[in-house]
Amino acid sequence: MNSISVRALLVRGMLAGLVAGALALVVAYFLGESRVDAAIALEEAHSHDHGGGEELVSRTMQSTAGLATGVLVFGVAIGGIAALVFCYALGRIGRFGPRATAALIAGAALLTVYVVPFLKYPANPPAVGNPDTIGRRTALFFLMVALSVLLAVAAVILGKRLAPRLGNWNATIAASAAYVLVIGLAYAFLPSFNEVGKDFPAALLWEFRLATLAVQATLWITFGLVFGGLTERLLVPRTESVRTGSGTANRPAAASG
Repeated sequence: MNSISVRALLVRGMLAGLVAGALALVVAYFLGESRVDAAIALEEAHSHDHGGGEELVSRTMQSTAGLATGVLVFGVAIGGIAALVFCYALGRIGRFGPRATAALIAGAALLTVYVVPFLKYPANPPAVGNPDTIGRRTALFFLMVALSVLLAVAAVILGKRLAPRLGNWNATIAASAAYVLVIGLAYAFLPSFNEVGKDFPAALLWEFRLATLAVQATLWITFGLVFGGLTERLLVPRTESVRTGSGTANRPAAASG
């Protein structure tokens, strides 16, 4: 993989991330923002504080320009990072083409970066959670993300080392089992938080968490499909078109001879 190819893939990854971010933004706006508004309304209705100063950024700005900026910048950033991972992984994780490798990276990222940490520390809407523990909860969530990613990398390395002795299928099963086992231990030993108030509607909490999961799924699935298509066009030679062109060029010569 030369520097020109890496640069081209990085640009395509960021472009794919931008497209994925745009679709995720639509999902976040139509599925998530109404649940956020409902949670804020509940928080205000149950609040007994008499004062709080005027908010620095209006709710309208947060749900439009603020949301768009955050999601699009995140999409471009993860697109660039995933493109660099793709440059390293292509040809090293099995006999997969560019499109399949992009899909595997996107699926693994969705699982390790979001789903696994989400199952331990799910997202909460406004009015849920103790403000005094927000710093600790945030730190533990990112710790869970780091553990999940590092353990996934370790599982891939373990699977490659076991493959010559066990075969690809059995090595994959063994490495996956090791990953699940260690993640289970992390779930058991890391602290949990149960700070959902009794008055908070369970349906609203469930819908909010599903909405956040849908946003991430949209982001990563779209990225995998778009980036896979772009890399396929860049890296795979168009043998069919070359054959067709050469065949067409040879026909007149054959006829004249």
